Amino acid sequence: MLTRLLLITFAVLLGAPGQIAPEYDQPYRPQFHFSPRENWTNDPNGLVFFSGEYHLFFQYNPFGDEWGHMSWGHAVSRDLLHWDQRPVAIPEQDGIMIFTGSTVVDARNSSGFCTKPEGCMVAVYTGHTPPEGSRPALQTQNLAFSNDRGRTWTKYPGNPVLNLHMTDFRDPKVLWSEETGEWVMAVSLPNEHKVRFYTSPDLKHWTHTTDFGPEGATGGQWECPELFQLPLEGSTETRWVLKVGLNPGGLQGGSGEQYFVGRFNGRRFVNDNPATLQLWTDYGKDCYCALTFNGLPRTQSPVMIGWMDNWQYAAKLPTRPWRGQMTFPRSLSLRKTADGIRLIQQPYQGIERLQQKRLEATSGSDLDAVNQALRAQPLSGHSFRLRFEIQLGDAREAGVRMLANHGSFTLIGYDREAKKLFIDRRHSGVTGFSGDFPARIDAPLPLTADKLVLDVLVDRNSVEVFADNGRITCTMLVFPSSGANGIEFYANRTGRVSASVRSVESIWQVK
Repeated sequence: MLTRLLLITFAVLLGAPGQIAPEYDQPYRPQFHFSPRENWTNDPNGLVFFSGEYHLFFQYNPFGDEWGHMSWGHAVSRDLLHWDQRPVAIPEQDGIMIFTGSTVVDARNSSGFCTKPEGCMVAVYTGHTPPEGSRPALQTQNLAFSNDRGRTWTKYPGNPVLNLHMTDFRDPKVLWSEETGEWVMAVSLPNEHKVRFYTSPDLKHWTHTTDFGPEGATGGQWECPELFQLPLEGSTETRWVLKVGLNPGGLQGGSGEQYFVGRFNGRRFVNDNPATLQLWTDYGKDCYCALTFNGLPRTQSPVMIGWMDNWQYAAKLPTRPWRGQMTFPRSLSLRKTADGIRLIQQPYQGIERLQQKRLEATSGSDLDAVNQALRAQPLSGHSFRLRFEIQLGDAREAGVRMLANHGSFTLIGYDREAKKLFIDRRHSGVTGFSGDFPARIDAPLPLTADKLVLDVLVDRNSVEVFADNGRITCTMLVFPSSGANGIEFYANRTGRVSASVRSVESIWQVK
């Protein structure tokens, strides 16, 4: 009888799993997301591809697992999957912290810093001088450069290159404009809810052109502006995206990020949508200050990485000896929808090289039969990818309970009447470290067909949900118990499911 209802196939992992390096095998240590070996991290910084390597810089405290002594940590990868953490790239010095910024490849040696034909890497960062006595804090824009592929860095003796004598003036995103033949900087005026644009011929001398804002959401400080051009799916057209972080003022409380779609001519950004429209990059609570890579080959889709956390509780997370981590890399595009042009995010396809088949349930199988199969061969770890399609039938609500064990679980579901996707982590395990952590969030998701299709990445302490083929993304931290391996689909009436569960191998294996 069971074989007539569904086709379920199992695959046993071939070979013994590799041994995970001890410093990357704590209970909540993510296995295919980047986190530092130890100490505090927040925003990604200066993402750049140069000479065959992806560089991930990040806000880092070299001296502890709490925010402070901000410097640029550094990790390098050749495949966007496996990361080699290097020594601190740009350290705090003379009381000036190294805040968020970007890195460019100066292939034309416009700065005069480069000593090799292929050019050099130049970091543009915010220098933060804390307040002292009656003196307020000061934030300025500064340069550092490297002629050895990012291994060592020299701060420009002429720093700062941009100083408005302001306490809040930070997070420069710099890129080269092919249209004007100049460098462009987008930098935040947090309290004014503005992004200010500058141009420069040499990265040293900057001229103010225009300001954008206030528009969209203005509930908190504007931070971490990001400007990039994306193709429209199925078209030769492109648009520009201006992304802006808010803290507080995020959609789900605390920190969050919005984006604007429009046109950019190298000097001015014009929003294609009404100024009051609010578009959110992520509907979860835990994706902030996401940045794209500069310098990618033209044949590669744009890629973005964010900080997987929220300032409401970042300092209280129950992880040791590190605190903070990054999202999995996401490939980006734009899609024309009935509501307008919207940002699309998909897991970087390289993840398929880390996946190993565990279970397939196809052909719209009966939910009970699929759940029985999942119980018969439970996952042994908390790092996996789950892709599924639930045919709703007459169900008003349907979804999946995952990371389940003795009453604790994370719930991902769909409310048909409200037309909303939701994630509920109120019973996900360890939640008491902050009153802001237990939460149920939702995202608008009108379905064009009578089925819910989701792609979910789970990695020990995180859940990333991609819905409607990447149009809706939700990122949430979770801290389940050690035995919470259960996966169970549900529908409050009839429903059928097709599902794929694949374990994801650790990027921290000892070779």
